[in-house]
Amino acid sequence: MSSSAAAVTMRMGRLGFGGAPIGGLYRDVNATDALAALEEAWRCGVRYFDTAPHYGAGRSELLIGEFLAVKPRAEAVVSTKVGRLLLTDPGRGVDDPAFPTERGVRRVFDFSADGVRRSLDASLQRLRLDSVDIVYLHDPDAHWRQAVDEALPALYPLREAGVLRAIGVGMTQTRLLERFVRETDIDVVLLAGRYSLLDRHAEDGLFPACSDANVPVVVGGVFNGGILADPENSPLYDYRPAPPEIRAKAERLRRICAEFGVPLAAAAVQFPLRHPAVRTVLVGVRNAAEMRTDAELLDMPIPDALWARLDAVGELEAPA
Repeated sequence: MSSSAAAVTMRMGRLGFGGAPIGGLYRDVNATDALAALEEAWRCGVRYFDTAPHYGAGRSELLIGEFLAVKPRAEAVVSTKVGRLLLTDPGRGVDDPAFPTERGVRRVFDFSADGVRRSLDASLQRLRLDSVDIVYLHDPDAHWRQAVDEALPALYPLREAGVLRAIGVGMTQTRLLERFVRETDIDVVLLAGRYSLLDRHAEDGLFPACSDANVPVVVGGVFNGGILADPENSPLYDYRPAPPEIRAKAERLRRICAEFGVPLAAAAVQFPLRHPAVRTVLVGVRNAAEMRTDAELLDMPIPDALWARLDAVGELEAPA
């Protein structure tokens, strides 16, 4: 890891702001609520802001750019992503059902050298920045060869020139992330949904690889789509209806936490940070109240005895 990348990752803090919900993930968020959420994050001490062109077809980047325009740039760590180009398509309806309010935009996966440069240029304009701290390859699951042969070689000189300070890969799987860590020169990984109280697969191969290579991990999706925030009223796992065995395990975890007077959501937010490979957890929020709640959950005391009970459940009932 370069010295500039190390300096960036050390400044990320334990809690980061995930920009997908303010981009309209699953439902619209008005600009007033989005900017209030960002302001509350700053008030709570959050200085790491993650976004992507994918999140609302650029809307998340525009909002974060507007917010950061009046903040000290040197204090903020900003990451965005490359790998999807946004193409204007006036007659197009909803391009991605995860962002149901969009119209007139089409996403195209593109990990070519030209594609990642074009994507980053557009992101910098939306963010009102001349450089970003981290650029992640975004979901290159089906694009390993092009990502390795074209995207990364295009980003390395930009890292040397200071247009970006660290290169990462963001995915929802561990196996290919482990290959990126072991076989390429990346500085950080973003793992979404695959290291939580319900899914500990990252401990098997990815985290040892990251520790060996001194590559820190950012963990997103700590609530696994909602079920670890509220198993009864948000029974979604990875944004789909949770299968019965997952619902049963989440309810068991909730009952154990209740014995200690601790909300399950607090354990979910704090759990990834117990692993030495994990530097930061990202939380996605839609308003100031949600941001404030997540910050409070992160600081809630959790006794070692509770962790021991939760660990025992995780070891016995890890999902396939």
